[in-house]
Amino acid sequence: MSDSPAHDAPDPTAEAVRDIADVAAVEVITTAAVHLMSAAAVKCGLAEDDADGSGARHRDLDEARKLITALAALVTASAPDIGNQHARSLRDGLRSLQLAFREASPFPDAPGEGPGEAFTGPVS
Repeated sequence: MSDSPAHDAPDPTAEAVRDIADVAAVEVITTAAVHLMSAAAVKCGLAEDDADGSGARHRDLDEARKLITALAALVTASAPDIGNQHARSLRDGLRSLQLAFREASPFPDAPGEGPGEAFTGPVS
């Protein structure tokens, strides 16, 4: 008898490739954008208060800046391909995060210098 795995065992890598092959690009892009938005919101201090205290304790504006900039690049680059319906929602969420960042910052960036504004233009 051999100690090698059975030839009939499913290959998890092949299953993952098959699963991702069934997902439309717009879904992958919007899912990535939602993850970036969620993380940026938490890092802007927008997490809900819980039994352990204020959501603001998670604030880390340096991390938020990076996440918002990545989100702005993704949204701007993918907008022509994902369609106006999806892009509009992502742009709205991005703008809200950019404004929340500006509000949370003790020293707000100059117009056009905020996170992601190199891709979106000044946000006010």
